[in-house]
Amino acid sequence: MRTDINKISEQSPYMDLTEGLHMYAAATSKDFKTGEWRTNTPVFEADKCKQCLLCVPVCPDSSIPVKDCKRADFDYDHCKGCGICAKACPFGAITMREGQ
Repeated sequence: MRTDINKISEQSPYMDLTEGLHMYAAATSKDFKTGEWRTNTPVFEADKCKQCLLCVPVCPDSSIPVKDCKRADFDYDHCKGCGICAKACPFGAITMREGQ
């Protein structure tokens, strides 16, 4: 059974799910707000940030937007709160707080 993932929602009966939950549509990650899974939240402190951008490539969810070579606040819709960015920041501009 090959079902386009765009046709599946929380209300879909189990019979309509793809076999093995395989994905058969491209570029669907933006459609799913995975940030609701987060138990810890990164906090960006702009005054400490030196715009080294070392946090950007280590984010497994691409949740640190960059515009005009400057990082912006987190994309909390997709950030899962893993804390890798906080460990990568040499200036302490990212701290982790418990909860969403």
